[in-house]
Amino acid sequence: MQTSLTINGETRQLDLDPRTSLLDALRHHLGLTGSKKGCDHGQCGACTVLINGRRVNACLSLLCMHEGDEVVPIEGLGQPGALSPMQQAFVEKDGYQCGYCTPGQICSATAMLEEIAQGWPSHVTADLEARPELTTEEISERMSGNLCRCSAYPNIVDAIRKAAGETA
Repeated sequence: MQTSLTINGETRQLDLDPRTSLLDALRHHLGLTGSKKGCDHGQCGACTVLINGRRVNACLSLLCMHEGDEVVPIEGLGQPGALSPMQQAFVEKDGYQCGYCTPGQICSATAMLEEIAQGWPSHVTADLEARPELTTEEISERMSGNLCRCSAYPNIVDAIRKAAGETA
């Protein structure tokens, strides 16, 4: 099935089986291997990418569903020597250990900060009328779909706070 989408600012045409996941298209057909296949069931978040600015588990999303969409995996957020603020914060705050989950964590955290900026409440947001605060509880709830088997969670929270402009 022919699918046209924008990946990291470049329009791409792919003609693949309609059952091909977005993750498999990125990794196996476009050579963008930053997004990882962890569980392949949408439970770990290692495959998280941004689609039209929102975070999505690429292993659960079929490529053919994204006709005309803008997809940004980790490779589109920054480059060596020009890291995104979130990538730089993860480096400075040691927000990773083995690194396997890090691309998904960074993509998810990037979108999560935008959700907070837009005032989207979460399950733990105390006041639904006010802008959510960047508390540890709020960050943990919003990042709960991204697992880190090495348990780097305190440093991930610190990195997110740093990227948001808070001192952590």
